[in-house]
Amino acid sequence: MPKKFERRKEPLEINSPSNPKIKKIAKLLKDGSERQDEGVIIVDGLREIEEALKVDWEILEFFYCSELVEKNKKGPEAKNMVFLSKEAYVLSKKVFEKISYKKTPDGFLAVFRYKEKKLEDFKLKNNPLVLVLESVEKPGNLGGIIRTAYASGVDLVILNDQKTDFYSPNVIRSSTGFIFSVPLVLASVEETKKYLKEKNIPVFLTAIKNAKNYLEVDFKKGGAIIFGTEAFGLSNKWLNGKFTKIKIPMIDGVDSLNVSVSVGIIVYEALRQRNIKIK
Repeated sequence: MPKKFERRKEPLEINSPSNPKIKKIAKLLKDGSERQDEGVIIVDGLREIEEALKVDWEILEFFYCSELVEKNKKGPEAKNMVFLSKEAYVLSKKVFEKISYKKTPDGFLAVFRYKEKKLEDFKLKNNPLVLVLESVEKPGNLGGIIRTAYASGVDLVILNDQKTDFYSPNVIRSSTGFIFSVPLVLASVEETKKYLKEKNIPVFLTAIKNAKNYLEVDFKKGGAIIFGTEAFGLSNKWLNGKFTKIKIPMIDGVDSLNVSVSVGIIVYEALRQRNIKIK
């Protein structure tokens, strides 16, 4: 946990849904471009907030609802959280529900400063396992992939031509907050190719045609596994390159799996080959 701030004032009580602060947070919650302009992300839920704090994300504003917190038996956590931000607000249940993304909120919500990172900010170990996602559209899939990446110890996740706000409340929720702990960066396909070439990292494209069974591929020396959309797969930006193509065999009449499922299958085969023990 980061050190506690010296509070400038006691938490402010807000009991009106029309309060300007509440209107602003509600707008930020719904509008990804607004969040980008402000340089913030909204984190809804105690578990998710704790995951962000574990890796020193900067909390700007903290909101909680005493009624919901006590209902969920989280009173002590609320008292501690209040002093992690210079600005804290106590909301009525009606007001909190207006700014919460969750159908059953637990009474905790925070605004964090967005951290922007570039490829050169990451130092990889020898023979790393890198995951590259091109144009993933569904927030639920992206969140599920992030959970798999965290659970399997993937060294870096690179997002190409992203079609969804990857720090949206939906992605954060579906990743159960692990999106803050996974090394994650947004980059173009060309930037990614250059980075992988410079690091001498083998590249494996997931494809259907002219592709090897993923079980016949050697992942022992690491590599970057590239996934595209379920509907169209990878773009020609990747497919036109001279890279190894791999596939998951399926019965006749089926030509694709949910991308989150595909990631899990191939990533864990890579871990098995590399004899990496995960407790």
